[in-house]
Amino acid sequence: MKHRIVVLGAGYAGAIAAGRLAKRLHRDDALITLINADPEFVERVRMHQLASGQDLRPRPLREVYAGTGVQVRTARVTAVDVDRKTVDLAGAETLGYDSLVYALGSTGADHGIPGVAEYAHSVAGKQVALRLRARLGELAPGATVVVVGGGLTGIEAATEIAETRPDLAVSIAARAGVGDWLSEKAQRHLRGAFDRLGITVHDNVDITRVTASAVIDGAATEIPAELTVWTAGFTVHPIAAATTLTVSDTGRIVVDATMRSVSHPDVYAAGDAALADGGGGRPLRMSCATGTPMAWRAAHANAPPLTGRKVPDATIGYASQCISLGRRDGIVQRVTFDDQPTSTVLTGRIAARVKEFVCAGAAWSIGHPTVLLPSRRRRLAATDEVETDLVTP
Repeated sequence: MKHRIVVLGAGYAGAIAAGRLAKRLHRDDALITLINADPEFVERVRMHQLASGQDLRPRPLREVYAGTGVQVRTARVTAVDVDRKTVDLAGAETLGYDSLVYALGSTGADHGIPGVAEYAHSVAGKQVALRLRARLGELAPGATVVVVGGGLTGIEAATEIAETRPDLAVSIAARAGVGDWLSEKAQRHLRGAFDRLGITVHDNVDITRVTASAVIDGAATEIPAELTVWTAGFTVHPIAAATTLTVSDTGRIVVDATMRSVSHPDVYAAGDAALADGGGGRPLRMSCATGTPMAWRAAHANAPPLTGRKVPDATIGYASQCISLGRRDGIVQRVTFDDQPTSTVLTGRIAARVKEFVCAGAAWSIGHPTVLLPSRRRRLAATDEVETDLVTP
């Protein structure tokens, strides 16, 4: 009988893992099923572009995997039983598996802040980005927009909105300093971009409440906001925490260096849903950049029992952080393998082009999963495109 491999989620991690498994395994030996709630691959690193009114190229998953042997199922996962080795789908359908790749990713986190769920918008996924797009279209010139969160997601959302709608009064608020993990040169360029785009920066502001017309900090100071965009972190789906898998206090599946669950050896996890150590022994951040090499590792570790190949042994680390500041400006911050900023920085149009190349390459790799061969390298370096306040550098 064929070995049944079920991949949950078709974000960067799940989509790449499914493709690499299909390339490494013979169809007579394995049946690979990819389950995703959306029929298309969603370029999550471009959600700020979608929200600001830009149209993205559609990438139907069935077309991406045509001819590969991967069976694509459009369905929502409702539960996983790792002891019975089953996955429940909406509509009362249950699938069995021999190996599971869990890559359900993450969603926006409100951290229990009153008013976020009721009044704030997000760029954490396609549907919420489309709702933000519709709301932006309703705003009259001079309307106030506040982006809460000073990580890469917040920076990219604020600059994209300000460039697309220069008639709006855009500001960004963060608990610490906006972009304060960057090198001095990168921070200077970032502040210059904010000035050029007319973005007001509120550093060291701890937002404790959101209303229909303002965000309010701990000192009861109100910042006017006819539209609030919440980018202050991501959280994982609760499905894994409801199983007997060993998970962290945030619900991420604890895995070893091969992305295998430390409690259930037939379960692998990749992307935001997995908690794995990276360069310097620090947990890898939630990002597309780390999700990609994690997917490589999960696929390469899943295949050896069927192929007889050696399980690869490498450390996942970092190479750079790429930040778009609208469509014609950007920052590429070179970092060390353990994610510390260096003095090497690209800025301006060339950085924007590099960022675009990285994003386009990440999407292209979904349909071309054999371009990079990490098993031949001792260390895997990640180029970061997206970051959150929840996991700071």
